[in-house]
Amino acid sequence: MYSVSVIKKEVKNISLKVKPSCEVSLTVPLLTEEKYIEHILKKRQGWIEEKIAFFQSYKQEDKKEYVSGESFNYLGKHYRLKVIASETESVKLLRGYIQLRIKDKSDYESKKQLLDNWYRDKAYLYFLKIMKQYEPIVKKGVKSLKVRKMKSRWGSCNPSKGYINLNTELIKKPRSCVEYVIFHELTHLVHHNHSRAFYNYLNTYMPDWKRRKERLEA
Repeated sequence: MYSVSVIKKEVKNISLKVKPSCEVSLTVPLLTEEKYIEHILKKRQGWIEEKIAFFQSYKQEDKKEYVSGESFNYLGKHYRLKVIASETESVKLLRGYIQLRIKDKSDYESKKQLLDNWYRDKAYLYFLKIMKQYEPIVKKGVKSLKVRKMKSRWGSCNPSKGYINLNTELIKKPRSCVEYVIFHELTHLVHHNHSRAFYNYLNTYMPDWKRRKERLEA
């Protein structure tokens, strides 16, 4: 369970934040009633839990030592890492293992960078493939797809420019979750904000999006 720091100060708008440390803070105007604060927190509970789960997943990743036997995820499945000393450096998914070939097996930063690059390259190609499958539904093309590590979200969309950004970490989730995030961002090309029309569109073309979202956040 999480705790929330409520800050009352001279502001006009309510601001709810979840820090990478998983600290939750709610800033409200001085005269805001306690019942309304409770209402806001209850209404945004799902969002808060999603952000906390997201940051916790990063903390787990930070604990990796990049040694043989450690478990890494790829498209919802667990794979053991096998670190092999080799003059030719590469990463391959082979026989149920992620094989990381590297010159110096003790070089933590090089191992991490090599695996991060592999994830990013795999993610870009896979995300692009899924995106092309869903673009005909929204009848709008994406002008630019960028894949990078993002601290607080799985994806984002700039509807006016047709740009979509996706989090590299998403490639570690099951295909159904990847499809949900990509279609969610593509839907923003049609409905720019999270309006009722936006969710009606999701319900029409991806009726099980809530189940996919729950799995993504699990």
